Amino acid sequence: MHVSELNRLGADIWLKGSVAAVRPVAELYGADVMATDLRASSALVLAGLVAEGVTNVHRIYHLDRGYDNLEGKLLSLGADIKRLSE
Repeated sequence: MHVSELNRLGADIWLKGSVAAVRPVAELYGADVMATDLRASSALVLAGLVAEGVTNVHRIYHLDRGYDNLEGKLLSLGADIKRLSE
């Protein structure tokens, strides 16, 4: 389900059965995306960090259940990340 959300950021991913094919892209672009589970949440956050512009990841409660203080850890590495209330 998160392939379409990564594609919103400019990724070039498509599914054929149970296989995902990924083509390299020069750049990802900020967008509003929605997390569907823990792995999708973390993938979208990481993709958003390398994207040009602002990425808003909605439904991040999955991250809070799966990772302890992920935003603090990313901030300590120099990430430009902030939690916004909805």
